[in-house]
This record gives sequence, C-alpha cells and structure tokens, in this order.
Amino acid sequence: MATRSALMLGLLIGFCVVFRCSASLWDTDALLVVNASKGSTRKMPETLFGVFFEEINHAGAGGLWAELVSNRGFEAGGHHSPSIIDPWSIIGDDSLIKVSTEASSCFKTNPIALRMEVVCDNDCPAGGVGIYNPGYWGMNIEKGKTYNLVLYIRSLESVNVSVSLTDSTGMQTLAATKIIETNVSNWTKIVDKLEAKGSDTNARLLLMTDKKGVIWFDQVSLMPTDTYKGHGFRNDLFKMVADLKPGFIRFPGGCFVEGEYLRNAFRWKETIGAWEERPGHFGDVWFYWTDDGLGHYEFFQLAEDLGAAPIWVFNNGISHQESVDPSVITPFVQEALDGIEFARGDPNSTWGSIRASMGHPEPFDLKYVAIGNEDCYKKYYRENYLKFYDAIRKAYPDIKMISNCDGSSVKLNHPADMYDFHIYSDSRTVFSMANTFDHTLRVGPKAFVSEYAVTGDDAGLGSLLASLAEAGFLIGLEKNSDIVEMASYAPLFVNTNDKRWKPDAIVFDSSQSYGTPSYWMQHFFKYSNGATLLNSTLQANSSSSLEASAIVFQDPRDKQNYLRVKIVNFGSSTVNLRIVIDGLDPNLLDTSGSKTVLSSTNVKDENSFAFPKKITPVTSMLEIAGMNMDVVLQPHSLTCFDVLTKSDITEITTATDDSPYVSSM
Repeated sequence: MATRSALMLGLLIGFCVVFRCSASLWDTDALLVVNASKGSTRKMPETLFGVFFEEINHAGAGGLWAELVSNRGFEAGGHHSPSIIDPWSIIGDDSLIKVSTEASSCFKTNPIALRMEVVCDNDCPAGGVGIYNPGYWGMNIEKGKTYNLVLYIRSLESVNVSVSLTDSTGMQTLAATKIIETNVSNWTKIVDKLEAKGSDTNARLLLMTDKKGVIWFDQVSLMPTDTYKGHGFRNDLFKMVADLKPGFIRFPGGCFVEGEYLRNAFRWKETIGAWEERPGHFGDVWFYWTDDGLGHYEFFQLAEDLGAAPIWVFNNGISHQESVDPSVITPFVQEALDGIEFARGDPNSTWGSIRASMGHPEPFDLKYVAIGNEDCYKKYYRENYLKFYDAIRKAYPDIKMISNCDGSSVKLNHPADMYDFHIYSDSRTVFSMANTFDHTLRVGPKAFVSEYAVTGDDAGLGSLLASLAEAGFLIGLEKNSDIVEMASYAPLFVNTNDKRWKPDAIVFDSSQSYGTPSYWMQHFFKYSNGATLLNSTLQANSSSSLEASAIVFQDPRDKQNYLRVKIVNFGSSTVNLRIVIDGLDPNLLDTSGSKTVLSSTNVKDENSFAFPKKITPVTSMLEIAGMNMDVVLQPHSLTCFDVLTKSDITEITTATDDSPYVSSM
C-alpha cells in the first residue's frame, strides 16, 4: 500500500509537471491517499472508544451521583472519632447544643448515629439551634424544583424539628418543612418533599429545634427528584458522558478498587441493597469518604442508561500495600463469581434475586471483567490471576477477561482475552506513540488501552496541546483496531474543589460543568465505534507532525452515511494538504461537506468556568468536496472533513477481518 501511494504521489507530481497544473503540487506540503477499494477496509470494534469512571476527584460522591448530603449517615468519623461529623456543623452557641456520634443506629451494618442534645429551652435563640450540612462544597438548589428528603429520627420525647434549605449564610430560606412527632422512641423514618421557592448554588440543609431534650438523627438524605430517569444520576454530568456515545464504561476504578490497604478497597457486596444499609468506606488512595450510594448496582444501571458495555474491575486480593497468598485467595475468587451472578444471574439465583429486588429482574449485559488494576508486577498477581481465570471461565465461558499485564511487545505467559495498557506522559511522547501497536502480534489477546492521557506541564488543567497529542495517539489506535479492542481517557471527572488528579475530561462544581479540550477531542472519535476504517497513507515533507485516518460511518442523527477524514497537525506551521480518494466511484461522493476544527491561538490554552467553550469544535461548510480535496490545516489543530456519501459505500467496500489490510506506518 505504501508503495502504491508513493507511486501515486509521483504520478500526480509528474502529471502537474507535464501539464503545468495551475493548482500545482509544488504548493502542497502533504498528500493523504485514502484507499476505499475492497481489501483495503476493515470494520472497527463496536466498543473501540468508551469511558472510564473512577471514584476520584469526588467524581461520584458530590458529582455524578446526585445525593446532596455529604456524610449522610455520620459514618465518616467512625467509632474512634465521635466528635468528628465533618462536614456537619452546629447552629448556635456550643453552650446551648452538644453534638456527638455514637453506635446507636438501627442499622447493624451502618451503626453510627448523631446525638444532638439541646440544652436551651425558653432561652433558645429565635429559630432554635441545630445542625446543618453544606453538601459537597454547597448544594445547588433551584427555584421550582422538588427535593426528596429522607431521614431517621429518635427521641424519648415528642419532637418539633424544622427542616429547611437556606443560602450559605442561613439567612434566606429556600424551602422548609416541619417534623412534628409525638412518639419516636423507636427509630422512625421520615419521608418528605421540599419545593424550592428560591435558588442558590451554595445552599445548605438545616435541622433545627427550640425544644430542650435529646434527638438522634441518622441517614439524612436529600436528592433532586429530576435525576436521569430517576436513577440518581445528575442530569448535566450524565448528558456530557452520554454525548460521547461511549461503547463501554469501565468501573469503579482504578486505584479505588485496590485501596492503599485491603480494608479500604471497594468491596461490591457492601454497596448493594438499601442505601441505608450500606456502610460506606474511606477511600484511602484518594483520601475521602464515600457512602457508596453509587454502588455495584448503580454502575451497571449507569452502563445500561448510557447504552455502553459494562466492564467491571474487581479487587483480586491486592492493594497498594498487600497481596493475598494464593493459599487463601478462594474468598476473593468467590466474591468475583458472586459479583458476576449479581449482574447477570437468574432472578431466582442467590445474588440475582437481590438485583431483582432492587428493581432490575432482567440480567445486565456483563461480558467483560478486569482481574485487578495495575497489579501485574505485584506479589502473587499471576498465581492468583490463574485461579480467578479458571473459575470464571468454568462458570461463565463467554465472559472476556482482562489481564493487568501488557502484551503489546511481549507475549503473555498466561491466558487472557485482553490485556491492559496504560499511558500517562508528556505530549510529545503520547503523540509519538501513535504507532505503538503497529508491530504487535496479530494473534492472541487484544489490547485494552483503559487509561491514556497527557499529564504534567504540557497538560496543565487540560490544554489544547494535550488533546492534540491524545488525538494523534487515538488515530494510531484506529489504524490498529484489529488488535486494539477498546480505549478510554482517564480520569473522566473532577470536582473543581478536589483536584486530586489533573487533567481530567469534565470539570464541575455543584451547579455547572465544562469539558476540557481532551473531552471535546473525544467527540471526533465517537462515531468510530463500528465504523469502517479505510486504508490511508500520508506522504509529507515533514510527516512527524501529522497523523491521519479515514472512516465511513452512519450518523445516527440523520441515518446518512459519511466519509470522515481526521488529521492532527501537531506542528506549529500551517499545512497545505491534498486529500485523494482512491478505489471509489466518484459518483458516490457529494460535492460538498463540512469541516470541524479544534484549535486555539495558544497551544497551552484551557477552558474554564469563565470561558467554558474557549476551545471547542467549530464546524463550517466545506464548499468543494470530492475525490480530490485541497485543504489547509491550521497550526496545532485537529480537523475532520465529513463528506456525505450517496449510498452505503461500506457495503460496497467493506471486506472481512481477514482481508490484507496494511496499516500506515
């Protein structure tokens, strides 16, 4: 293919020399030849590009999971810190109210409750005393919206508690209700709705009384009623992920799965069932408490809502500091088997019945599991891996298993369906890795690039430069999609108040969000899943700054078929490019199309809350399209050209996976 392209370039140049073309190739810096003939095309995996969700940067707790109350069960302080109820605070002088936690809850797996002793009586200040919760750096309360309130209360006397939502000062009331109960000597569940009469992005929830006595509170929850499909996901953040049209979602981590120590690892059995019964846990890698409202069930529901294939990463008996000996790994193996049964077991099975009781009698479509995260070279990984592999293969022979060991350059010494590949580096390194899989063996397990990103000074908080390097890398993955099965950026989310890792794809606070350039870059690849890859060969005066690919895809919005050519110009100079389409009937291409560009005046530019769309794709008309196109590529840019095809040329050109496709090197 490369020889043919070189010959074509020579012929084109020769043609222009002989016939003295007015638009001569002497003004062309590069030539891209796209071959659409049979034998030069290949269908790409339906799951090629997806997303990776990890509970990091408060991505779920205080983010995608819409629960507004932080530390709703008062468990974050634990048994050994009864005075710590962060972020709860008291309202009133501490001589009038005394607050602590104690193991007196009605929930055995969630034993901590809050004890509030009101000392004042007739001398209480106006409105009384109490406690308030500011949520995760402020609650976003919107006028006209309704919020579901649930809390548990106990007292040896009658209670009269005011529940309200106020602004951050506590002076403006946005919503309010009263809890008046005469008999709450046993724990009593209170359910109510708060309708907001005003708006504030930094609101708080108040529980107050002016009646002397002791009141116990537990499991205080406030959720918007308008979460996505009522499933608990914050609408704007869900939509940003859904707009990427991910082919898969990997969850729940990452290092979050492992824990620094196993006692703080994500254990799925503690995250299912009634939310009040979930003990929550301290994520000791990213240093914050999660109540695990976003648990095993919710992750599968999220995948289903996104229309993405779920990829469950489970703990394999390894943390950052510990490795379970193979002689005692059996309980971890059984936990993995049980977790699979929960997802896809019959509703009458032990764990499938719990899923059914939570509202999903039909099995989830789980076909992929990852045995650990970044554990390949940790003690006992390979010995324990085989135990997991054998047990899962016996019980679920169709499930594809992902090893933590990289098989891109060295053949794996153990069975696997896929292997994990992670890359975090500077922009030049990531861009240069476009050809990483060019020479990988075409037999055996396939690659899952589950974490990639430009990091460090090149990336900042999310720069154009980072996104261009990543785009070049992804073009390389497209061209090697016969051996690369999946790829996802990491991390997906960051709450701007807790930047544990940077950069990230989506930045948010309590009320707003924006995509970094790396988020918008991924939009250029969202129609690649299941598309037809055309062989493309780039000839350039300086090809080290260019990467290009060509696909044919059907746009789900209009059901029309398009030829898309993507090119990254990683260099600082404008490039004049000629695109030549070979092996296709000219009558099948429209004479016009569109051009979409991601670029900016400064390669280190970033988006922000002040300028959320400083760097976003800009689409314009491509007035002259067809078999030969002369186009200009801006410096430091990602550009795609879409041309409507007059019939489904994928049916005309597509060959099988066994066709002699040659990747451009």
